[in-house]
Amino acid sequence: MNSSQTSRIIAIGSDHAGYELKQHLIGYLSKAGFTVIDHGTDSTESVDYPPFCAAVARDVRDGKAALGIVMGGSGQGEQIAANKVHGVRAALCNDLYLAEMARSHNDANVLSMGGRVVSFAAAEEIVEKFLSTPFEGGRHERRVAQLAEIEQQEGAR
Repeated sequence: MNSSQTSRIIAIGSDHAGYELKQHLIGYLSKAGFTVIDHGTDSTESVDYPPFCAAVARDVRDGKAALGIVMGGSGQGEQIAANKVHGVRAALCNDLYLAEMARSHNDANVLSMGGRVVSFAAAEEIVEKFLSTPFEGGRHERRVAQLAEIEQQEGAR
């Protein structure tokens, strides 16, 4: 798929603590015209988050989705798990300012949120900000390239 075909595709995943928020956002995004790839989980039964977050991150890395969203109780572990996938810049954004900065300054491609931290309404606003904020480029482009260079160096170890 080329980038124009994937621009309206969002990969999403959560653990049990983020399940209800994930389900809400799937409906929200679908209503807004996005295609959503749901990597689970499929209930509030306790599960480990890393496999769900890695699946989302791999879809973003491989160009199957334009952006990804991962959720858990706080979003912190989910962000860490997604960031283990090379090429992914996951950002924990439990407010609008962080969502804007993650996209505009860091070209973040995976959004992480806490289902126990943000309300459904706040999550919708955060997702909207994350999806609609462009990367500024300029001096930030150099910094994002440096992040990729570190990733390459660490991958060669």
